Amino acid sequence: RRENLPLLIPKRLVAPLAILLVLCLFTLVFVNGMQQLSATNPLEGTLYAAAEGGLYEDADVSAGGNPILMGILGLKVLMGYIPLIVCAYYLIRDKKDLLFLTRMTLAIILTCCGLAFVQYLFLKTGRCEGTRFAQGANLFRASLEAKCFVGGSLLYSPDQGQIRLPGTFVAPWQWGWFLISAGFFSFASAFSDPLARWRTIGLLSMASVFVMAVLSGQRIALAVVPVSIGVLLVLTGQVVNLKRFIPAAVILAIVLGVASVNNPAIVQERVDSFQSRWEASPPQRFITDQFRWALGVQEGILGKGLGRATNSARVFGDTAFFETYYPKLIYEIGPLGVLAFLAVVTVLTIETFRAYRSVKERNLRSYGASFWVFVLLISYNTYYYPLDVDPVAVYYWFFAGVVLKLPELDRQEKLAVQGIEEPKASKKRKRLKRAGFS
Repeated sequence: RRENLPLLIPKRLVAPLAILLVLCLFTLVFVNGMQQLSATNPLEGTLYAAAEGGLYEDADVSAGGNPILMGILGLKVLMGYIPLIVCAYYLIRDKKDLLFLTRMTLAIILTCCGLAFVQYLFLKTGRCEGTRFAQGANLFRASLEAKCFVGGSLLYSPDQGQIRLPGTFVAPWQWGWFLISAGFFSFASAFSDPLARWRTIGLLSMASVFVMAVLSGQRIALAVVPVSIGVLLVLTGQVVNLKRFIPAAVILAIVLGVASVNNPAIVQERVDSFQSRWEASPPQRFITDQFRWALGVQEGILGKGLGRATNSARVFGDTAFFETYYPKLIYEIGPLGVLAFLAVVTVLTIETFRAYRSVKERNLRSYGASFWVFVLLISYNTYYYPLDVDPVAVYYWFFAGVVLKLPELDRQEKLAVQGIEEPKASKKRKRLKRAGFS
């Protein structure tokens, strides 16, 4: 407002965003509103769980509480971070800002991994007890009372082979998704930063992500991070850049190899844990079951109410607990709302793809490819719900805005190479709409 700049949103994103907002408001008014009028019983605070064996219980929408506030919070969780696209577009003014952002991200990754490593050492040496002396089912359940050094609830029962550390976050699964996103950002700097020392720091960040994925007992990070790195190598074209790829691969292999040789039992335990989890509850069957149940309990086309499957909204009433994202959305806003949300992320994925593919400068294009693959993965991932909580929800919308700004940065670089100084825009010009935006 101070600079009289237009509100930049890609034109193709306006319609699906408007449709999604309208459908969410319909759900808030006609579903949450009706629940508000009929909720006369006292709130008991029950959380109904969608458990693994196919046993699912519906949330009690008449159990009191405040469904309207629940719906408002659910709407905030679903769409509250979308304005970060605009924030990123204006915050990144030139290539220097982009490099500052990526290098600061590396510093955050190394700091978080370092603190998480200290947390692991405290638990390993007995300075923190964790849950090793808990009784019964508590031996297999993350507890806030077991908090150690940083972060929140953790599970550390090594005698039972149960280790789930939260790192610097409030819960283990949030830490796992932070490690996954950190893999993308460290890869981007390791292969795209123009300075060799920052590329080296990027490699160290990648190594720290791999190590902490193993030590923290994060099965999903242990599976997704190596796969995502392989996909990034192919989709960004870095696999054919042997001069950069081979030294990076050798350094990373040495670091991880030394760590594996010195801790073979830990590595084997994590692999066995991942394998046993997969065999006990294959992800494809687990996801299919939750889709089937979410569709089966629908009573209309607007869902069961915004916030009805959002954990942070359970203070306002009964909620159903899902471990998959799109079944959760089906439960809350119905199939029409899910289609609208899919339209939003699909258009965003296409627009970011077009943006980074239009960039000619090598480093900017490489950054764009890495960030776009991250946007692509999170857009259609349905296992757990990283788009519901920090930090991935913030990273997703923010870095989508960064990718959309890359063509403008590329234009600035071309002018700089030609020795042409970019003219300062007048206030009148600042108000003009730019191509592809509204």
